[in-house]
Amino acid sequence: MAEKIEIKDEWKALIGKETPPWTYEVTTTSVRAFARGVGYTDPVYFDIEAAKAAGYRNLPAPPCYLGTPVFIPGKSDDTFSGPTEGAMDFFQFGLMNVLDGGTEVEYFDTICAGDTLTAVSKLSGLDVRDSKSLGQMLIISSEMEFKNQDGKVVMISRAQAILY
Repeated sequence: MAEKIEIKDEWKALIGKETPPWTYEVTTTSVRAFARGVGYTDPVYFDIEAAKAAGYRNLPAPPCYLGTPVFIPGKSDDTFSGPTEGAMDFFQFGLMNVLDGGTEVEYFDTICAGDTLTAVSKLSGLDVRDSKSLGQMLIISSEMEFKNQDGKVVMISRAQAILY
């Protein structure tokens, strides 16, 4: 349990720093697999003709599915496939326990199979909060912006991690 957490200047310097852009591919196979995996049964996620009849260009990406990050050996995280360069190292804060603090997504356009998204992530904030059971916690806020192949922002994800 952390007794007292002080946000160091070197941590503050990380706020706003962006990761290199990373490519995510949205394919018909991945849309179908994600939709099936979360239990969706709407034909628009599985049948291209049904999707087009509903007004989509192709199979629409289900909510919170943003494609598959392109894996590049030596440059990608072995677990999550995203970039290792510029990635957040939670252990640098000296706290060993991590909880998911939630994610909020804001869509600006439809994402469909055939789209190629480019994502850039950044640390957007650090805060210390008290918990009766955990002691002090470091709340790390991050933001990830996704642009499509036309350079249009299609989604922004805002997330929090809780370190204690």
